[in-house]
Amino acid sequence: MKLLSPAISRLARIRHWRIAQWANDPIASQREVLQDLITHGQYTEFGRKYGFNQLFNIRKFKEAVPIHEYDDLKPYIDRIMAGEENVLWNTPVSWFAKSSGTTNDKSKFIPITQESLEDCHFQSAKDVLTMYYNNRSESDLLTGKGLVIGGSHQISQINEDMQYGDLSAVLLQNTPIWANWIRTPELSIALMDEWEEKIEKMAHHTIQEDVTSISGVPTWTLILIKRILAITGKQNLKEVWPNLELYIHGGVSFTPYRAQFQQLIGAGCSYLEMYNASEGFFAAQVSPEEEGMLLFTENGIFYEFMPVSEYGKPNPKTIGLSDIVVGENYALVISTNGGLWRYLVGDTVQFITKYPFKLKVTGRLKQYINAFGEELIADNADRAIAMASANTGLIVTDYTAAPIYFSEQHQGAHEWLIEFEQKPDSIEHFTFELDTALKSLNSDYEAKRHKDMALSMPVVHALNPGIFNQWLKQKGKLGGQHKVPRLSNERLYVDEIKSFYL
Repeated sequence: MKLLSPAISRLARIRHWRIAQWANDPIASQREVLQDLITHGQYTEFGRKYGFNQLFNIRKFKEAVPIHEYDDLKPYIDRIMAGEENVLWNTPVSWFAKSSGTTNDKSKFIPITQESLEDCHFQSAKDVLTMYYNNRSESDLLTGKGLVIGGSHQISQINEDMQYGDLSAVLLQNTPIWANWIRTPELSIALMDEWEEKIEKMAHHTIQEDVTSISGVPTWTLILIKRILAITGKQNLKEVWPNLELYIHGGVSFTPYRAQFQQLIGAGCSYLEMYNASEGFFAAQVSPEEEGMLLFTENGIFYEFMPVSEYGKPNPKTIGLSDIVVGENYALVISTNGGLWRYLVGDTVQFITKYPFKLKVTGRLKQYINAFGEELIADNADRAIAMASANTGLIVTDYTAAPIYFSEQHQGAHEWLIEFEQKPDSIEHFTFELDTALKSLNSDYEAKRHKDMALSMPVVHALNPGIFNQWLKQKGKLGGQHKVPRLSNERLYVDEIKSFYL
């Protein structure tokens, strides 16, 4: 099988010239993508409503089409699901990705067209492999099996022509037959709904395979890894799978988990971050050594970037790549070959370089704490948790936080519910390190903490191991894409979890 490696590397280099072309001239490639999208869109009801046949440049497109959140597009999507054609896109829609937010009960159904499958999701996945092989010409990645830890929703029928599932299920159902040769576990296990049984079966099924890569959300991947090590009695995954060379992660920040993965997997494994969602595949790391993810500017998505301060205004302004400021926080706005038009994804990003345009995900528009002017975002919190963990020797498995507002009983503060692998002997020590890290990362937080004037020391509760999973399970949100909300300006999640488990 290893004879395949040189051949695969040669194929990767053939494709890589194209990646280099759009990476080096991303603004031109974005212009072409928008033109192609409008060409398709002009034959739809949405396109006729907004005069797509008269839109000849980016400025006119932005003037004509308002920014949409999901509820704005939902009436169109409902009509597509009822069987209407040419509503948002001019080719048939047979699939929908069911995306349920962090713990929200309201599901979103994102149209998946053939173009978004082939030219966005699948092409971007191929481009990730191309970039990896271009940097690792001797890799044996595709000579073994890729362990995919996807979602847990079975495919469901809308009518005889339409189906839905979570994104991983839709992609698995539409991958070529040959892909089954290099993927594990088998489809019947990969798509199981019952997450705890699924983890058990995945562990037993994959132990005997030659796994060379793992893909999945860090929180759920950790659970599987620990189960595999418990079954095998091994110290790390490299003892189970000696040829394991790559872990591909996304969905949540890897920063708080990196040290755990390096310990549990062992030496000799590389880590790549991908930024993909039901709405599209947006970016990925070029190589494990390079910080940030390269924005994919040719694969069927036109990008705009809304300064976070614009969110909530009647006519929020967006900018293009040419006006990006490195280090600024932007909300991602996309138009896609799945029929989403000027769609506000809900994520916030920061660019770390221009030419090439590399970014990092900093959080969610509605997941932050700014109760006292501290402007704490998920990126700050993830990095602070990692720093505090390193300084105390503790392992954090998950967390959530919200403000304690001023009252007669309380000074203002942040309240943290943190699940540790083992409860700390001194929660006060961890609290001090967390507070110190937050001050070093966020000058607004540091100013508000000065002499406890606006913010007092954080209040940290150490939860028993498994509490967050119990909470997700009782909400019917265990496994797959479901995640514990990191930060909130409201106390809904914190109070709910405290009422159940504290």
